[in-house]
Amino acid sequence: MEPIRCGWCAASDLYKKYHDEEWGKPVYDDPTIFEFLILETFQAGLSWITILNKRENFRAAFDNFDYKKMANYSEDKIEELMQNSGIIRNSLKIKSAVTNAQAFIKVQEEFGTFSDYIWNFTGGKPIINNPKTLKDVPATTPISDAISKDLKKRGFKFVGSTVIYAHMQATGMVNDHIEDCWTRTK
Repeated sequence: MEPIRCGWCAASDLYKKYHDEEWGKPVYDDPTIFEFLILETFQAGLSWITILNKRENFRAAFDNFDYKKMANYSEDKIEELMQNSGIIRNSLKIKSAVTNAQAFIKVQEEFGTFSDYIWNFTGGKPIINNPKTLKDVPATTPISDAISKDLKKRGFKFVGSTVIYAHMQATGMVNDHIEDCWTRTK
């Protein structure tokens, strides 16, 4: 018998695997936080399953999300990415990935790690919510609003509050697994 999961992941085995193994689990290492940040920015306006289906292509195209390399991408590299049918070929989002890598490094220089910076918004611990159904899960919160505003001030692109809240969920800054979900920490 299938375990009870959050309803959004029922559509595919890839979704279930992501839900069971990654979503809502706290992430404190900068490379993984950066990967999720970039993937979330590409997801804006699209479904998350679209991004998950292309995740390995993104990793290959963006040097395994090495932000130090990405911060120095040339116009030739950006054009190469625009020709890559394995990723989302949106020039604004591709260029924003480079800008965001540069801004990410600046935050690291200021705070020591990006993790220290972003987790400070939640006091370094996950926010544990208790949604009974998916309808109880918000798209944004005052904290995602604050992070979004601060990131934009620091030069980040495609980091609206909805994108940031999804990032918070993905990296376990917030746990929005429904109460009956088998992965939920009681």
